[in-house]
Amino acid sequence: MRVGLIVDSACDLPYEFARKHDLFVLPVTAIIDGQTYIDNHDPVRTQEFYQSGLLDKGHQAETEAFSAEQIHDLFMEKIVTEFDVAICETVTRSRSLIYQNASEAMNSVMAHYEEARKAAGRDGKFSMRVIDSKQIFAGQGLLAAHTLKLIGQKVSKNALRHEVETFTDKIYTCVIPRDLHYIRERARRRGDKSVSAVAAFLGKALNIIPVIFGQGVEGKPVAKTRNFDMAVEKVMNYAVARVEAGLLTPYVSLSCGLSWTEIEDLPGLNRLRDACEQNGVELLLSQMGITSAIYVGPGSICLALGAEPHEFSDFQ
Repeated sequence: MRVGLIVDSACDLPYEFARKHDLFVLPVTAIIDGQTYIDNHDPVRTQEFYQSGLLDKGHQAETEAFSAEQIHDLFMEKIVTEFDVAICETVTRSRSLIYQNASEAMNSVMAHYEEARKAAGRDGKFSMRVIDSKQIFAGQGLLAAHTLKLIGQKVSKNALRHEVETFTDKIYTCVIPRDLHYIRERARRRGDKSVSAVAAFLGKALNIIPVIFGQGVEGKPVAKTRNFDMAVEKVMNYAVARVEAGLLTPYVSLSCGLSWTEIEDLPGLNRLRDACEQNGVELLLSQMGITSAIYVGPGSICLALGAEPHEFSDFQ
């Protein structure tokens, strides 16, 4: 039984890790200043975006989910013919149409897959599940890594589905937005009211950089700092202490909307690397993808790990 994992472009993972595990990425359309780009996690293209400044403020940028028809065609061409079981984990349905469109696509695929499989010389039935990851960015990456570990352990189809769906509620995420004003503008265009104008105003007026923490996307500010490095230190302290206290899956996922030089200079990064190494945890460090960077703003950071219920302040 060949099991395939599909994620979308909002999922941040190191490119080599994704490639090694044969991860299929569902592209997202990025529209910047009226120009359309397809974000399929090509590291060279991502690098070019960061260098070009296209993701900076002052550019009109938004993302658009692939339609159900586009996703259907991709599934029929790339998934049905390659795998016997497929799991598709999407960015949280509360922030995107991807879950809805992928579910629609899956229903039509299930009704029409037999011909395509026969033509590809694959016997037997095909089954598929679309799962709302309830996560964004690094959180989605963490769920994908955990899922790949389970697939590697050859757990049964039902056990895999159950374990993945249960694990979505055990992921804790820290986000450091570089510019609250940027997030508010993007949220306003999407009609997302979860970012208040007051918070954005305070952040701008007092130059406050918050740390937003919570399960999945249900985050709230847990710390206010005067500068970015202080916020990063707090998140690194949290992650190191949490790794030492024990995790539910041996990964920490960290995605950064920065150049690789800036990422390597992050305060506390090497401490986190050491803690992970000493505790048998793999640090999944990646450059934030185009989709994520458009959503939360360039220069931002997202860290995710799987753990028992806790508060950010417990690990400061």
